[in-house]
Amino acid sequence: MYDAIILAGGENSEHLNRYTSQPYEAMIDIAGKPMIELVAGALAASSQVSRIFIAGPVQELAKCSFPEKAVIVAGGQTIIETISLGMKALGHEKLTLVVTADIPLLTPAAIEDFLSQCAGVNAELYYPIVTRSDHERRFPGNRRTFVRLREGTFTGGNIFLVDPKIVTQCMTVAEQIIANRKNPFKLCCLLGWTFVVQFILGTLRLKQVEKRAGEILGIKGAVIQSQYAELGIDVDKPSDLELVRSCFMQSL
Repeated sequence: MYDAIILAGGENSEHLNRYTSQPYEAMIDIAGKPMIELVAGALAASSQVSRIFIAGPVQELAKCSFPEKAVIVAGGQTIIETISLGMKALGHEKLTLVVTADIPLLTPAAIEDFLSQCAGVNAELYYPIVTRSDHERRFPGNRRTFVRLREGTFTGGNIFLVDPKIVTQCMTVAEQIIANRKNPFKLCCLLGWTFVVQFILGTLRLKQVEKRAGEILGIKGAVIQSQYAELGIDVDKPSDLELVRSCFMQSL
């Protein structure tokens, strides 16, 4: 069993302001519910998840209806600071699932598949990727940021499993990685110019990226390939919001 932290402090982006008056992304309405409730519900329905800590604006989150196993804690000024505060609330140093609040299509099956794969790998940080073909099969026409590697073309997920002990030592570099997570070229620059050349040529291998990222962060990382495209659908632009709302309308 794993505890989970939901990062719910992100302010609504300028791209979505015209579609919703909510000041925080987590509170955007999806099928009559704040998006954060859907994410928390998926985690609560997973047999692998124990406690759920929701880190963000306490007064706003208090208006929501959460599962009994959920606890609201104050968030920080940045993603990494919010993660740190959530980790302190845990009161332990066991592997912890960290999830963004803007992936309302998250399912218990996607969570359990990711965690089951992680259990077979020895690492301190686990990050999921999804192939372009799996993504387009599930969500044809949806625009995402993809990276072309020797093994194929991938997009990243919006959950990860982390050992709380490494959070403090990784904060500075992790902030840079998170800030540039949708810019593959800048990410390669952080990894080194050799990686830039290989990235442009499409000859980079997953294991190279995994190893180099671990060296920069001073940790052992693992990339986990998932077939669940729901992990990569974060609501950060109008087309994402329309897609997610239409998916829930179809399920009614």
